[in-house]
Amino acid sequence: MNLTDYSEIRALLARHGFRFSKSLGQNFLTAAWVPERIAEAAGLDEQTGVLEVGPGVGCLTEQLSLRAGKVLAVELDKALKPVLAETLAGRDNVEILFGDVLKQDLPALVREKFPGLRPVICANLPYNVTTPLLTAFLEAGCFETVTVMIQREVARRICAGPGTADYGAFGLFVQWHCETELLFDVPPSCFVPQPKVTSSVIRLTRRAEKPFFAEDEALLFRCIRAAFNQRRKTLPNALSAGVPGLSRERAEQLLTELGFDPRIRGEAVDLAGFVKISNKVFGDLSAKK
Repeated sequence: MNLTDYSEIRALLARHGFRFSKSLGQNFLTAAWVPERIAEAAGLDEQTGVLEVGPGVGCLTEQLSLRAGKVLAVELDKALKPVLAETLAGRDNVEILFGDVLKQDLPALVREKFPGLRPVICANLPYNVTTPLLTAFLEAGCFETVTVMIQREVARRICAGPGTADYGAFGLFVQWHCETELLFDVPPSCFVPQPKVTSSVIRLTRRAEKPFFAEDEALLFRCIRAAFNQRRKTLPNALSAGVPGLSRERAEQLLTELGFDPRIRGEAVDLAGFVKISNKVFGDLSAKK
């Protein structure tokens, strides 16, 4: 069965009485080159264990199974159980887990399902839960790479640098944990039903160690979030509003000591700059205790 042929997909879904769920953000691929290229970009081999989220009818799962040692596909929609049982029949290195991946203990799941294998993630992620999924994947700290198709707008934000409209707190969070690569775009015409936006495939490679030393990682991201919560504010105003115990005057003084123009906004500061700022704030707040 061709799992990207629209007529075959339609017949398959009709056979099992399946209907698309808007709330689950279901869009199934109908262009064979897309799952092939995504799977190829993931850099898989027999020593790789792949976690896939939202397999749909299994077109990407199929391509992953041809390359990896094992594929664990986690699907939230139990209505797809008979569909996947048919499309993935005979693929001994594929296991389907029905449930919410956000409720899983990911490090424990990796230890249980991928013993002796190099764990990675490769998936076509639902648009409506992209940010919480990526956050969970990176915070789990157990996946060497994350190769995913997501909304192009989100992909641009993840890979953006300072001084651009796409630059923001979530992109800095991802860049703190990973090296980011924007690989290729996928137009709406490659899906059924067609989404209203273009998709992009990105690859995130976990850093062996963080790019800079942060005295307090939680404070670093508090400063970053404060800087972008109200982008039009100058950084001293933003930091004083978002960091308890730090006045605007003191924030301005600390920035000046670091060589920053006190009129600077967060969108002009790179990751290294935010680390310097948060370390300076950490020292200042610690001295007051």
